[in-house]
Amino acid sequence: MTTAHDYGWGIDPEHALKYAIRHHSGDRTEIVEGTITQVTPSWDHENAAEEIRDQIKPRVRELGCVTGSGNLDLPGSPNWYVPDIAVAPRDLARGGDALVPDQTLLIVEVTSESNAETDRVVKRRRYAEYGAPLYLLVDRVEKTVTVFSEPGGLGYTRTDGPHPFGTPVRLPEPFDLELDTTGL
Repeated sequence: MTTAHDYGWGIDPEHALKYAIRHHSGDRTEIVEGTITQVTPSWDHENAAEEIRDQIKPRVRELGCVTGSGNLDLPGSPNWYVPDIAVAPRDLARGGDALVPDQTLLIVEVTSESNAETDRVVKRRRYAEYGAPLYLLVDRVEKTVTVFSEPGGLGYTRTDGPHPFGTPVRLPEPFDLELDTTGL
């Protein structure tokens, strides 16, 4: 069978897959370890994300950042994530391109029945590997909140939690604020 490579086109499969996802119809589509996944959050899921967003918004503005659920590329891997919330410097968020996790200040993932293990294990490992300084896991299945910090190649070296919903949870610097987890 003749392939594109045989014609000298030199198509990089990672680049081609990520290009296709970026130019998809505009829904929230991710690539997790090479598997294309459509993200379809429920209203409960969106409510949990909104609760966090509302609480961090004043501090995000003070830091000159924005919150969103824009694309995160993990170069050199078959991963393209759309987090529930990412906090990034305003100037980096203006380019229209995907960001890399180490360009964020905080990434928040809210679990659903269908993606809980991915958020707990795969994304936690990958976000640390790619240098996301803070990863907040809102586990709606377990009804807990965990803050991961101090990323490294083998994962996060500092974990605060899991804390049951209703427990105040401290987000470290640069946020330095306490989250009310009652409404999650």
